[in-house]
Amino acid sequence: MREFVSIHTHESQPGIGTIVLDREPSNALTRQTYRELAAAAAEIALRDDLHAVILFGGHEIFSAGDDMPELLTLNSAEAAAADRARRAAIDAVAAIPKPTVAAVTGYALGAGLTLALAADWRVCGDNAKLGATEILAGRIPGGGGCRRLSEAVGSWRAKEMAFSGRFVGAREALSLGLVDEMVAPDHVYDTAVAWAGRYVSAPPEAVAGIKALINAGPDGAGPGG
Repeated sequence: MREFVSIHTHESQPGIGTIVLDREPSNALTRQTYRELAAAAAEIALRDDLHAVILFGGHEIFSAGDDMPELLTLNSAEAAAADRARRAAIDAVAAIPKPTVAAVTGYALGAGLTLALAADWRVCGDNAKLGATEILAGRIPGGGGCRRLSEAVGSWRAKEMAFSGRFVGAREALSLGLVDEMVAPDHVYDTAVAWAGRYVSAPPEAVAGIKALINAGPDGAGPGG
């Protein structure tokens, strides 16, 4: 039984599953949360009844990133294990062999932004704030965050964002390619459903093959650090 991550379906959205992150108040990501995310991604990848996936943190906030109070309690071995858990979870989300849409409300910061970037597309509210904020705590984006950010906005802009840790508003995020659509905050989830619904009738095996080939990149290596 997962405590902070669940999979939801609804009869009005046939073929669509929603991975819901629910750890109040900020959906901060802990080692347990990462393990649950990886397990949910693995489960949804195997479900024949689901053909598209939404990643959702609720109507208030997507994720404020890593749980810093927890990280500060870890010794070096525990911190290394936490880094592996982060990478495994984000890679598992990215590897779901189905179209994925992140529905971004409120904030997507640090590892929360990296998690959103692991989805195929992102929809955000017009009041959302996104940022590669790890440097504000003297840290480097983990979980493939640097590569995913660079692939989204280009290397020079990724450096500017990651070096400064600044918050990016929704309109700028849209212009940079961090998100693919901006809507009113109350419409984020429904818009993500509409994105996902475009692909539920596509042949699942073909979609999985296409996604794997594109995700592998030109050198077949996939996202790096």
